[in-house]
Amino acid sequence: MRRALKYFLLLFLVTLIVTTNFSSCNSHDWLKVSGAPNGKSAAADPSRPDEPAVTFKNLDGLDVSLASLKGKVVIVNFWATWCEPCRVEIPWMIGFQQKYADKGFTILGVAMDEEGKSVVQPYVQKTQFDVDGHSATMNYPIVLGNDELAEKFGGLIGFPTTIVISRDGKIQKRYIGLADEGDLEKEIKGLL
Repeated sequence: MRRALKYFLLLFLVTLIVTTNFSSCNSHDWLKVSGAPNGKSAAADPSRPDEPAVTFKNLDGLDVSLASLKGKVVIVNFWATWCEPCRVEIPWMIGFQQKYADKGFTILGVAMDEEGKSVVQPYVQKTQFDVDGHSATMNYPIVLGNDELAEKFGGLIGFPTTIVISRDGKIQKRYIGLADEGDLEKEIKGLL
């Protein structure tokens, strides 16, 4: 019940922000205001960090620093086990990891569940997703997140939030809410 209430409040907030922004400007301007994907680097916005210095804990309790992934194209995907749009994106993420991992690419799935490892680890190990007609579990590194870590990326206003980082560690694009699979793959290919 508590999750459902939180999810409802989150949807209400996002709807309010979208409605407010659309009523005060045209749709192209809204994309710039909200930080949604607009083809420009997130680094162009001075309120957003360019190269976040972040260290996460993985499900084994080991440190995973974003800096250790420099040299790779990285997708940082903030998600939660209860998030329906996240479940839509996960098969894409599994597919991207399968296709591009050997080309210098990785996804870092940041689980934002309040319950932490006790909920996330069984979900990651047991939940099967349909990826091109085959059943698969999440095949990319999963780390535990919190609000303090999310703030290092400029904060979150919804799930999923997907951040694309170039090989030199700079944020290139930010998707708030369900991303477009084709656009995301195009972004990955362009940076590889």
